[in-house]
Amino acid sequence: MHISDGTLEKLLAQSKRFSDEDISALKSESSRAHKPLYQHVIDKKVIDDKTLTKLFAEYTGIPYIELTQKDVSSELLKKIPERIARQYNAVLFQVDSSGLMHLAMEDPDDVQAVDFIQKQIGSNTKTYIASHANIQAALENYRGSVDQELSNVIDTQREEAVKQEEAVKDEDVSENSPIAQTINLLLEYAIRSSASDIHIEPREGFVEVRYRIDGILKEVNRLPRNVHAALISRIKILSNLKIDERRVPQDGRFKVNISGKQYALRVSTLPIADGEKVVMRILDESNQAVSLEDLGYWGYAMDSITDAINQPHGMVLITGPTGSGKSTSLFGALIQLNKIDVNISTIEDPVEYRIPGINQTQTNDAAGLTFAGGLRALLRQDPNIIMVGEIRDAETANLAVQAALTGHLVLSTLHTNNAATALPRLLDMDIEPFLIASTVRTIVGQRLVRRLDKKTRTTYHPSDEEKQAITHLFNLQSDRDMSYIHELEKRAAAAGIGKDLPLSTTPEGITTLYKAVDYEDDIGKHDGFAGRIGIYEVLNNSPAMQKLITVNATSSQIQNQAISEGMLTMQIDGLIKALRGETTIEEVLRVTKE
Repeated sequence: MHISDGTLEKLLAQSKRFSDEDISALKSESSRAHKPLYQHVIDKKVIDDKTLTKLFAEYTGIPYIELTQKDVSSELLKKIPERIARQYNAVLFQVDSSGLMHLAMEDPDDVQAVDFIQKQIGSNTKTYIASHANIQAALENYRGSVDQELSNVIDTQREEAVKQEEAVKDEDVSENSPIAQTINLLLEYAIRSSASDIHIEPREGFVEVRYRIDGILKEVNRLPRNVHAALISRIKILSNLKIDERRVPQDGRFKVNISGKQYALRVSTLPIADGEKVVMRILDESNQAVSLEDLGYWGYAMDSITDAINQPHGMVLITGPTGSGKSTSLFGALIQLNKIDVNISTIEDPVEYRIPGINQTQTNDAAGLTFAGGLRALLRQDPNIIMVGEIRDAETANLAVQAALTGHLVLSTLHTNNAATALPRLLDMDIEPFLIASTVRTIVGQRLVRRLDKKTRTTYHPSDEEKQAITHLFNLQSDRDMSYIHELEKRAAAAGIGKDLPLSTTPEGITTLYKAVDYEDDIGKHDGFAGRIGIYEVLNNSPAMQKLITVNATSSQIQNQAISEGMLTMQIDGLIKALRGETTIEEVLRVTKE
């Protein structure tokens, strides 16, 4: 996409994130760097490509589209030769029954490119604009099934007669070896499947490969046992680990570039009964933080957290188990706070989202840079807002409380089951009750549920038995409770949760529910879910709550007080999102059961 300096200035102003002074400063910087303003803005990550593409689409009137790989069939894609599609960054993703062809392009203003493509496929086309990264990801569908490619590579190594693993030779783990190709394909398949982790686990007769997708582990392949040693050695070489050390756990990391995006892989090895197991955490280094609305905040929860983060000082805590999206919520809050007139500093482990304008520091235990040590250093950096990745110990907790007392806004996370139990957890860390009462503004408890694929989800009418089970499981014992749920659903719909869907309830009860539908495409089999959404409970530190804290009230008393003040529990928030077609009842119960 090529945008003139004049047009880009209008787009930046239109975004309402940049003042006239900000835009003038960017123009001066680009002039000094001898770069077009568009290139300077992208290089400096002042605004991400996706947001800029959306603004340009709105400005020009060209419809914006965001493709997923399952939207694009290989058969349809190949109507445009791959060489031409990659040259012009164009993807044919749909053909109507009338013959109208829907074409996504990075630069639909390129008249020459549009004309050339129309000579290939015909002139009956409707053109859309998509971001560069989105087009590049969709073009990967020219590759076909990664699973089949993996099978082809593995078949060349499979030896039925071999029962024992052979000694690893240098050529087995070289750059162009079948083992190296296998690793590359496993990584590519994981990224195309939106996996967060890859588990490579030796079993007695095979090597099991599992991906964690939307929080659920799924087996994706079984490799011959005789490739295990070479596979692990290749991963260790990439991660700069000791190849000959198999008796103790090791940790490392490496980076790969796939579909034009850079990914960091955090590698952990562990000796188990059948050999060495490897887990690789996938971190998309081009990841952009997501707004609170997109994360699923609405109504009371959105009002409460927005009010808390706009206070000049105090502490906001996000709680939940590992993998419940706490850091993502923190960064959603930081996006709203990120303005040119405030100094935001973070100490994280690791830095997962990079946000232009925020000073982000990664912990380094080997060098002595812990959360506590980093927080001490940040306090000498004249910050307005501090984000601490996690409060793990009494030292970090005390420093965070002191920072909140001395005029800083502190955002952090705690490992607790819900919002109410965060307060006793702080007491366990030797924080005085009166300090907790005077510094903590808001506590968020959260979980992640799998999000229904909007293109394949289907409705059904629950049976009387199912309605009774829901009434019991969500403690909806009276007609008044169901009227309350109906009112909540109406509010959620007005806030954009389950946009454009009809209501699933009446004041008398539930009429409609949603379920997932399995399907298969070029990437593989899918279970009808795509991504995840948060379910939340937000506890405000009201005057009544402060009194309970100072008298060391139990978490149950604190929970009941918060509910009486308007807090929705995670289960009820999840129920509302299930009614709005965002997830299923089963998903909500899966993540909230204790």
